[in-house]
Amino acid sequence: MEENDVYTEDGTVDIHKNPANKKTTGSWKACRFILGNVCCERLAYYGMTTNLVNYLESRLNQGKATATNNVTIWSATCYITPLIGAFLADAYLGRYWTIATFVFIYVSGMTLLTLSASVPGLKPGNCNGDTCHPSSSQTAVFFVAFYMVALGTGGGGMEPCVSSFGADQYDENDVAEKLKRSSFFNWFYFSNYFGAFFATLIIFWIQISVGWAWGFGVPTVAMVIAVMFFFSGSCYYRLQRPGGSPLTRLFQVIVAAFRKMSVEVPEDKSLLFETADDESNITGSRKLEHTDNLKFLDKAAVESESDSIQDGEVNPWRLCSVTQVEEVKSIITLLPFWASGIVFATVYSQMNTMFVLQGNTMDQHMGKHFEIPSDSLSLVSLLFLTPVYDQFIIPFARMFTRQERGFTQLQRMGIGQVISIFAMITAGVLEVVRLDYVKTHNAYDEKKSPSVFTFIGQLEFFYDQAPDATRSLCSALSLTTIELGNYLSTVLVTVVMKMTKKKGKPGWIPDNLNRGHLDYYFYLLAALSFLNFLVYLLISKRYKYKKAIGRAH
Repeated sequence: MEENDVYTEDGTVDIHKNPANKKTTGSWKACRFILGNVCCERLAYYGMTTNLVNYLESRLNQGKATATNNVTIWSATCYITPLIGAFLADAYLGRYWTIATFVFIYVSGMTLLTLSASVPGLKPGNCNGDTCHPSSSQTAVFFVAFYMVALGTGGGGMEPCVSSFGADQYDENDVAEKLKRSSFFNWFYFSNYFGAFFATLIIFWIQISVGWAWGFGVPTVAMVIAVMFFFSGSCYYRLQRPGGSPLTRLFQVIVAAFRKMSVEVPEDKSLLFETADDESNITGSRKLEHTDNLKFLDKAAVESESDSIQDGEVNPWRLCSVTQVEEVKSIITLLPFWASGIVFATVYSQMNTMFVLQGNTMDQHMGKHFEIPSDSLSLVSLLFLTPVYDQFIIPFARMFTRQERGFTQLQRMGIGQVISIFAMITAGVLEVVRLDYVKTHNAYDEKKSPSVFTFIGQLEFFYDQAPDATRSLCSALSLTTIELGNYLSTVLVTVVMKMTKKKGKPGWIPDNLNRGHLDYYFYLLAALSFLNFLVYLLISKRYKYKKAIGRAH
C-alpha cells in the first residue's frame, strides 16, 4: 500500500503528533463523539438560557427591561467571543486544544451557576413568594458564572471551532472523504437542533415545576457528559496544526503591497514570489493558486532589489508569497457573502420572536393532551427536514445537477435565501387568515386562533473557501451574522413601531396582535430578503471557488 493511501494529505496529525492514519483516525469514527458533544452541549446551553429572563426577574429582582437587556448583552458576548477562540485555534493552540481549554471554563461556569441557585448563602435570599431580594455578592456570583459560560461557549467556539474540528476529520484531498464532510455539516446542525429541542421541552418544565437548582443542575450534568464525549474520541481525532497569527499575515501583505505601490506586477504571474517546494510557507496550509482579483495585493509578492533575502529567508513585511497574498484575497472575497448573511439572519431570528408570538395566539395542541410550545415549533420542523434533506433531497438533486452534494455551496445558500422569501410571504398570508378568523368571530381579546437551507450551506462554504490556516476564524466570522441579524431585527421592529404608531393607531406589532398587522411586517421582511437575494446573485455570479494545490506542511 502506498504511503498516500495510509496517511492523510492535508497536514493533519493524530493526538500524538504523528501523521494521521486514514484507517484509524477521522471520518465518522471520530465525528460520532463530536456530534454527541454538540448535542449535549446545546442541551446544556439552551436549557440554561430558555427561561433566563424569568430567573433574572423573579430571583434577581430585575425589571423586564433590565433583565431583557442583560440577556441580550450576554447573548451578544456569546457570539463575539468565538472570534477570540477561533483566533487562538488558528494561530497558536489548534482547534482540539482550544476546545479542551475552554470547555473547562464552560463546565466551571455551569457548576458555579448551579451553586448560585441552590447553595444557601449563594442563592438569592429574602424571598417573598416568587420574588427575591438578593445581596450584591449573590448577584455578583451569578454574573461571574454567567459570563464564564459565555467565555466557555464562545471562546471554545462550539460552532466555529467544533464544527471546523469536525470537518477536519475528512481529508480535503480524498474525494470520498470530502463528500462525507458535506454530510457532516447537515448532521452537525441536526445534533444542534436535537439538543435545543429537548432543552426547550424538558429543562423549561424542570425550571418551572421543580425549581431552579435542578433547572440549572441538569444542564450542568449535560455539559459534563458533553465533555466526556469530546475527550472519549481523542485517539480517533485528526488535528490541524496552528499556522501562526492570521492577522499578522494579513497586515504583512497589506504593508508589503503599500511599500511597493510604484512597482509593476509582471504579466507572467509565475514570476511572483512563492516557495520552491510543494509545501507552502504557512504551517498546516496548502499552496493556493494565483487569482486575478484584487490585483493591487499582488504587489506584495513582486521581488525587488530592496527585498532583504538572506540565506533563503525573506522579510515578510517586504515580500510575501503568492499563497499568503491569496489567503488575504480569500478572506476579503468572503466578506460580501458575510454581509448578505445578515439579512437572512434577520429573517431567521423571527423563529425566536415573531413566529413565537404568532404561535402563541394559535392552537398548538396535537390531539387532546399533547401541546407543542410555540418556541419549539421551528425546532420540530428543522429536526424533520435536516435528515430528509441529507438522505432524500440530495440524492434526488444529484441525478439532475451532477454535483456530488446535489447542489454547490453557493446554490444551497441561494436556495435558502429564496425559501426565506417564501417563508415570510407564507407567514404574512397565515397572519391574514388568522386575523380574518379573529374578525369573523369577534375574538379580538381571545388568545387562541386556528391551528396551524442556508446556515448549513453558509457554515460549510466559509469552512471550505477559507484558507486552510484561517478556517476557525472565518467560521466564527460567519457566525457573527446571527447576532447582527438579531440587532437588525431589533432596529426594524423599533423603526416599524415608531412609524406605524401614529394618530392613535396600535401599530403593526402591538401587545395584542389581534389588533395589529404582523402580516405587513412579514411582507417587509420578504421584500428585504428579495433585495438581498438579488445582491447575493450578483456577488455569487462573480465568485470563483478557491483552488488549493500541493500538500500542507
